[in-house]
Amino acid sequence: MTYYNNLIKKLPYDKPFLFVDQIVEFKEGYIKGEYTFSKEAEFYKGHFKNNPVTPGVLLTECAAQIGLVCYAILKLKEEKKQVDFAMTSIEMDFLKPHFPGEKVIVKAEEIYHRFQKLKMKVSVLNESNDILAKGQIAGMPIQYQNEK
Repeated sequence: MTYYNNLIKKLPYDKPFLFVDQIVEFKEGYIKGEYTFSKEAEFYKGHFKNNPVTPGVLLTECAAQIGLVCYAILKLKEEKKQVDFAMTSIEMDFLKPHFPGEKVIVKAEEIYHRFQKLKMKVSVLNESNDILAKGQIAGMPIQYQNEK
C-alpha cells in the first residue's frame, strides 16, 4: 500500500482536481481504486440546484485518473520519472446518478497497450456495487514541447 500512496503523489493532479483517494488493487491487466466526492464540493451548488448530483464529466475524470493514469504509471513502472498521461478518447454510458458524499469504486481492465496507446474498459460503481457508469477510456503519454 505504501507504493500506492507514493503513486498518488506522482499524479499530475492536485486538489481540487485530484479524484483518487486510494488504489485498492493492482495486477497485470487490472486496477481498482476509490474516491469519495466531498459534499462541500463547489460544483454541487449548481448541478442541480435543489437535487445535487455528480456531473458525468467528473465521474469520467475519476475513472480516467484511476483506471488509465494510475494503471499506466504502475504498468510502466516509472518510479523515478513523472508520467503525464492524457486521455485521447472516451465512450461512457451513465446508468445511475451519483450523489454528494458517496464513495465511488473504479474498476478497470486493460483492453490493449500498443504504440504507446493504452485502452481500458472501466466501470464506476457505488458502495452497493451498482454500476453508475461504464465504458472505455484510452490515452497516451504527453510529450511536452521542451522534450522534443
